[in-house]
Amino acid sequence: MWVIFLLVAWGAAFLTCARLCLIASAAALAPASAQEPGADAGAWGLTLYEAAFLAGGPHRVTDLALVSMSRQRRLLLAHTGWATVVDPVGRDDMERSVITAIGPEGQSRVPAIKAALTAADSVRALAERLTAAGLAVSPADRTNVSSAIRQVRGACALVVCMAVAALLIVPPQPSAGPVAAWFALPLVLTLGCLAIVRYEIRPYTHWASPAGARVLGRMDTPGRGNGAEVDGSAEEDGSAGERSFLTALAVRGRAALADPQLRAALAENLRGPHD
Repeated sequence: MWVIFLLVAWGAAFLTCARLCLIASAAALAPASAQEPGADAGAWGLTLYEAAFLAGGPHRVTDLALVSMSRQRRLLLAHTGWATVVDPVGRDDMERSVITAIGPEGQSRVPAIKAALTAADSVRALAERLTAAGLAVSPADRTNVSSAIRQVRGACALVVCMAVAALLIVPPQPSAGPVAAWFALPLVLTLGCLAIVRYEIRPYTHWASPAGARVLGRMDTPGRGNGAEVDGSAEEDGSAGERSFLTALAVRGRAALADPQLRAALAENLRGPHD
């Protein structure tokens, strides 16, 4: 009877690990078939929006656009998480998408803006451009790899459950030892696959491809590597200081912000304006 449990464990382990390997191989080969300049990604100079997308996806792009507009006094960001339009004329496609996402009333909650901007044409075009260059992981590859990793984890749990069930129905002596050893093999297979995932496949669940991560890593941001925050004061160095502040936000996200009210304004779990 326990052999049936063993076959189920082996089948789940083999099929899920094989699927993960195939999907990861396809994802790794995807940049090779991408359009140029994917083969010359090292020469790619990232814009702030491109850096934000590679570092944190559409939500990071929204954060960057909102903060940029807020610092130019063309949009008000409240610590309660509401954004209010001051100047309804966007200066680029992304800002126009943000204004459209806020809606005709001129005010909206930040999480709603992020959700709307995810499907905006400007963000879609940005993602397609980076994917074609081999710098971003395609949505299909990211979804497939993440799904395959979850299936391997599920198979690992199933192997343990099958082993426990088998050990409950066999005599403790002398059969338990060999039975446990047979189940140890598929368990080692799934655990080994998950260990490889951590170092080799995990990048394909992120927004940036390995090539994109290398380009992103070459961007100079204040406080990189030491967890330092930036206060966003641009008066000292003018436009250079402003760009450094926005670059830090694009690459490191809200962790780069020293202002707690600004962090609260960009948070995704927010209270209502009268809470």
